[in-house]
Order: sequence, then structure tokens, then C-alpha cells
Amino acid sequence: MLPAAVLVISDERLLIWPVLGIAAGLYWFYKGFRLLQRKRLILNTPTSKIRSASMGLVEISGLATGPYAVTSPMKRIECYYYKSMAWELKQRGKNSEWVKVAEESLHVPFYVEDNTDKVLVDPRGAEMDLHCDFQEQYHRSFLFEGPDMPVGVSEFLVRHGVDPNRRIKVEEYCIKPKNFLFVLGTLSQNPGLDVSVAPAWAKRCALGTADGASIEITEEPQVIRLSSPSLSAPAGEMTQQQKIAAALVKAGISSPGAWTAAGLSVPPVPAQVGTKPVAPAATARSSSGEAKSGSGTECFDLHPSVVLMKGTHDPTFFISWRSQREILASLGWKSTLMIWGGPAVTLASLYVLLAHFGWL
Repeated sequence: MLPAAVLVISDERLLIWPVLGIAAGLYWFYKGFRLLQRKRLILNTPTSKIRSASMGLVEISGLATGPYAVTSPMKRIECYYYKSMAWELKQRGKNSEWVKVAEESLHVPFYVEDNTDKVLVDPRGAEMDLHCDFQEQYHRSFLFEGPDMPVGVSEFLVRHGVDPNRRIKVEEYCIKPKNFLFVLGTLSQNPGLDVSVAPAWAKRCALGTADGASIEITEEPQVIRLSSPSLSAPAGEMTQQQKIAAALVKAGISSPGAWTAAGLSVPPVPAQVGTKPVAPAATARSSSGEAKSGSGTECFDLHPSVVLMKGTHDPTFFISWRSQREILASLGWKSTLMIWGGPAVTLASLYVLLAHFGWL
């Protein structure tokens, strides 16, 4: 063993490193037991098919699907969930470190589907383990010319008040259509999520069919049928387009051009107010070129009675792109490393401190 005098630290400012080592070792030791607890929880929770899943803590596996999608800001891909982050290399004294300067996440209602059924997932509060779909560093200077920054990345940085000309590192994680997901969460009664009401930032997405066909959703103008103003419905019960149509009728405007400019169909034969709007049209194009028609959301339960979400009594909620076997293997070696490595780092750092003060 080396004599204690060898471990005496000449610069008092360097004492911060053994102190940090003690703190880091204790944290790793605690974190290792948390990972081991997560591993045992996954092992003790039986994997369920969606149709036969019972209320409470469950784990399911399936493919992500849904009637709506958003576009990720950096890579510009359709997805149900994204998390985009940016770091800037900043000077901290004599050292430089990456500092997070922007973070943004967004989701729309999406489902996980296996060969038995679909279940709605509310990802709020979930611990995410997702594949990194986009990762890059950007730095342009006289000595080094990095990759060109895509428009989506520069717009994301400017939106968050970050200078794109500095040294930037970005990452983006997404849940895309047909991505495999492993979910450990609580299956509970729907607290009031209404999937029939699309978020303002959502758009209709292409749906896949069992035979590999793709269904393209296109919105058609809402057909408004109005009779004379005396038969008009109360303003509170009319949609925005019905109000526009009513105003055009009241003003005596029947020109097809005016109605088209307002986004409405040409006024048809007078009928009673309040007829149902035309449902979005969906056209399915199969490999043989045949077309089918139907509603783009009819294959989804837009008013589900149960939702997979973060539980009130058991807050465990984990969404991963890995299989159960891969997750268990990863948790196994990480927990072992932290449980044994944490105390080793703590004891080594403590030995350095005791040697410095001559307490050995």
C-alpha cells in the first residue's frame, strides 16, 4: 500500500475532488438499488396482452399507432411524441462544459397495439427510454467548418432564443408510427381524455392497414346547409363555419365565389340548420392500386373507457423502445456496477481525505 504521505494534496482547491467522489459514490450506490428494484418490478409484473390486461400495474408491448400526428421540429418527421434538446458549449472559469439551453416536448393521443387490441397511452409523467432519431454538433469558425445546420434546427434554436452561430449540440427523440414500445404503467379508468377532439397542433396522419395499404386522410370542406334566417339555430350551438354561412345568407350573398373564399361549399338546396358535417375522407391505396373509402378514425376507440398512464398510488410509468429482455439485461449490469462501484469510489475518496489530514 502506498504511504499516506504520497496522497497528501498540495493544493487545497483539489480537495473538492475527493469530496465529490464521496458524494458520487453514495449516489451511485443508491441509484444501483433503485435500478435493481426496477428490474425486480419488471420481473414480478406479468406481461399482458392488451385485451386481457387487468386494471392496475401492467406491462404491455406493441406498436405505436394513432389517428393524429405532429411534426418533430428538427428532423421534420411525423410522430406521436417528440423531445428535442439543445446544448451550448459555454466557458465556466478555465473549463468548458455543455449547458442545456433549449428543451421542447409535445405529444398527441396515441395507442399501443398488439395482435389482440389497442390501448390509449397518456405519456405525461412517463420515464422515457427512446431511440435517438437525430444527434449532431454544429460549429462554424475560421479554423473548423462543421456540418450545415438544417432549417428545422436553426428555427428551433431561434424560437428558444439561442444563437445558431455558437457551438451547439442537439438531440431529438421520437415515437413514430409502427415503433415498437414496451410500457410499464397503470391501466385505469379514463379520467376524461377525449381523443375525438384533436389538439390544435395535431394533424391527421396516414394509417396502416393489415394488408400493408396506406390510408391518406384528407379534410374536405364542411357542408353547411341553411334555410332562411328564421330557422337558424342559436349562435351558441353553431360551429364557426355555420356562423360564417349564416352571416352570408343574412347578407343575401349567394355568389359561389364568395362562399368558396370563405372555405364553404356553394349554398345548396335550403334545408334545416345543423346537418352533420361531412366526415374526413380517407383513401386507401393498396399495392394493387385499388382504392377504398372510410373514416380515418373509425378503427380507433375515440372514447376509451381505460387509459394506460401514470398511476396515483403506484407512480411507476416507463416507456421504452427496447424489449423486456434488453431492458432486464441493461438494468442487471448497471445495478451491479453501481452497487459495487459506488462504495469503492466512496472508500477511495475517503481514504484520500483522511490521508491528507493525517488521520490514518
